[in-house]
Amino acid sequence: MPTHPYVSRFFVNSDARRDHLIFDLPESWWSRPFEYEWCINFISPHGVVLDAACGISHPLKFYLAGVCAEVHACDIDSRIVSREAILEEISYEIGTEAARLVQAESMLNLDLIQANLTALPYDDESFDTIFCISVLEHLTLEDTVRALQEFHRTLNGEGLLVLTFDYPTINLSLMNNLLMKAGFLYWGETDFELPDDAVHTNALGGLNCFRAVLKKSGD
Repeated sequence: MPTHPYVSRFFVNSDARRDHLIFDLPESWWSRPFEYEWCINFISPHGVVLDAACGISHPLKFYLAGVCAEVHACDIDSRIVSREAILEEISYEIGTEAARLVQAESMLNLDLIQANLTALPYDDESFDTIFCISVLEHLTLEDTVRALQEFHRTLNGEGLLVLTFDYPTINLSLMNNLLMKAGFLYWGETDFELPDDAVHTNALGGLNCFRAVLKKSGD
């Protein structure tokens, strides 16, 4: 199994994992330790980045705000614009210690906006990197197409789209076609075969997690 971070493939159990990001990650977040550790490879102190459909309690946006030059995060949930609501949700879902750790983080570098991925409120070519972590499996086909178009519009010409999504909820062949039609190309090598040691959960009938890193095709 290729270990280079630019290879688009399934996560495997031997991949590096990060069980603490701002706070200890819940065991129920079965793929997040692998996803977050992989995402770290694409973070730069000079980057202008977007955490797309960032969730309320998920910590990637807070971590990015401590590293990158400019961090934007959006979610369809209206609570995303309220620091108090975010901390309340973290306290309820994760625990009071997790909320305390997030509260200690500076949010001065973090722009939080309520938005739908199908109509992002950002200018063309705004971002060096767009992270969209375990989101697309929750969208309709129509909304996925629109979201990919919006990612293409708001990503700059040298930028990267960093995606993860659940399989087989997401059909790999269909997603590949949608990405190509939206104007993306895989940045590095690809391996679409499901390995025996793929990271797996028995939830929802059994899921694996695929990672993909893409750039604009330049057409």
